Amino acid sequence: MGTKAQELVGTDVKKIVVLLNKAFADEWLAYYQYWIGAKVARGQMRGAVVGELEQHAAEELKHAVMLTERIIQLGGTPILTPEGWYKQTNCGYDAPEDPSVKALLKQNIKGEQCAIEVYQKLSGATKDKDVVTYQLALEIMADEIEHEEDLESLLEDMSQK
Repeated sequence: MGTKAQELVGTDVKKIVVLLNKAFADEWLAYYQYWIGAKVARGQMRGAVVGELEQHAAEELKHAVMLTERIIQLGGTPILTPEGWYKQTNCGYDAPEDPSVKALLKQNIKGEQCAIEVYQKLSGATKDKDVVTYQLALEIMADEIEHEEDLESLLEDMSQK
């Protein structure tokens, strides 16, 4: 990180890297939860749900890339192992043991709600301190809010039939 950028972020760099790594762990686990859920999904409106899960999986992977880049810019190291993701996750991982589309939607809504909280906290921790991370948190949070809305709409559509 450049000298001026380091000066702007101040002494909170290590704290910010920890928060970013925890979010990074969440994104990898969310990616896999969406990806595997799309593979095992069964039931009403399966095609629409699988399409949404696959799209969200790709977006969660994009978030992981964005977070990795910021962690490295701040002089940190992204979590290097899947075991590390489990140790540092905020939101955890819900295996899609019930492959019904309703159960998958409910699991992923819960995950998105957790992610929204994570990025709300990250934005609060970086506002007026680290404008780059702050903007990153807002961008990802907007995506997570959209994901929650998409999933809730699908669940509502199912209950209308």
